[in-house]
Amino acid sequence: MRDIREKLLKKIHELFDAGVVDRVVGWKAGEFCYDVTPALFNAGNIDEILYDAFCGPNQSKFLVKGAEGGEKKILALLKPCDTYSYNQLITEHRIDPEKIYALGIPCTGMVDINKIRALGISGILGIEEDGENLKIETLYGTESCKKADVLLERCLVCKGKNHVAGDELLIPDEEAPEVPKCAERMTEVEKLEAMSPEERFNWWRSQLSKCIRCNACRNACPACTCRTCVFDNPSSGVSAKVNTNDFEENMFHIIRAFHVAGRCTDCGECSRVCPQNIPLHLLNRKFIKDIDEFYGEYQAGAEPNVRGPLISYTEQDVEPSIVMTRG
Repeated sequence: MRDIREKLLKKIHELFDAGVVDRVVGWKAGEFCYDVTPALFNAGNIDEILYDAFCGPNQSKFLVKGAEGGEKKILALLKPCDTYSYNQLITEHRIDPEKIYALGIPCTGMVDINKIRALGISGILGIEEDGENLKIETLYGTESCKKADVLLERCLVCKGKNHVAGDELLIPDEEAPEVPKCAERMTEVEKLEAMSPEERFNWWRSQLSKCIRCNACRNACPACTCRTCVFDNPSSGVSAKVNTNDFEENMFHIIRAFHVAGRCTDCGECSRVCPQNIPLHLLNRKFIKDIDEFYGEYQAGAEPNVRGPLISYTEQDVEPSIVMTRG
């Protein structure tokens, strides 16, 4: 990733010097090496932009407001999976691509700090890729692990190295490294489907009961871009409401899953940012699986300005009775 970052910084300087852009959404360092967050940079602090195995945040959502107000275009740094969200936001008229210069950047897979900690590695100071392994510097010495063992869940089911949007690619897709696909996308959903209704309900209750209503999932989700969320609307009766009972815990996440159904690109941001490690992506992925089975294979954001199956009608659409009687 170090070589990619050097090329990236060089390209960013070129775009600024050429007057194409005047700001860029990049990743900034936090207190710890794994505490990386999106931030807005200008010509004066370009060299502070990071790009390493902890730059998992999908930046597409930050373009909704970030693209407004500048004299020139804003530069967006998009990993392959981010470009699906970018296209979806164009489709929903939430961003104007005329105000954005989208630069596609390669990705070798992003790391989940919680998986590293689960291996008993603590006091982490830095991380460096070493082929298929990671070399981790800690307060107690150097540790190592296989990168495939600590990837973010979405990277385990990677959509591939090809970008589906962008004004320019930092490296041609055919020359970019491949992220090895380690798992099948719907395996965990199928395990839940195999449970009895009672078992499945109890499993989700065990997960959703951990929710602290921090709204991190909603705030990070590229599909949640309503100007006023129902959960922020004082007239809704649920504004800024904490989980006081089982119903509150279920309602928040189920309403959100229905809201993004047919629009979710399966970017996994909801699960990545959840401080309680709730696998929220599985709710959305269940909707994706059902949509594929009922209406035909569909990937949200694969192309811009394409109507999804839930807002289109054909005579071949599945009948409501089939949906309602499905186990």
